[in-house]
Amino acid sequence: MHSVFAAGETTVRLDEFSISKSIPDLGTLTNVILRNAFVVAGIVALFLLIFGGFGFIMSAGSGDAKGMEKGKQAITGALIGLALVVLSASIVALVGTLTGTKGQLLGQ
Repeated sequence: MHSVFAAGETTVRLDEFSISKSIPDLGTLTNVILRNAFVVAGIVALFLLIFGGFGFIMSAGSGDAKGMEKGKQAITGALIGLALVVLSASIVALVGTLTGTKGQLLGQ
């Protein structure tokens, strides 16, 4: 029977641990996720505004009051959602400033 001794370095240095080369820590990962979520939310709001405006105009042309109301609701919902996205981005930037983190959200 042969003895095998596989002794190597067994220490793990946590300061060298990173998710990837481009995302070195959890804060950067959070910034990337939030920035992309804000972009997606803005694009969705834009499409809802276009959809609501198109529905409103088409319903107004045909005299459909129910369709006009649906278009108004879509536009109102999109604007409220967009306002919430802007407000939440501002809150995230404020929290980053108050905590002194090196956030890159919103071009900081």
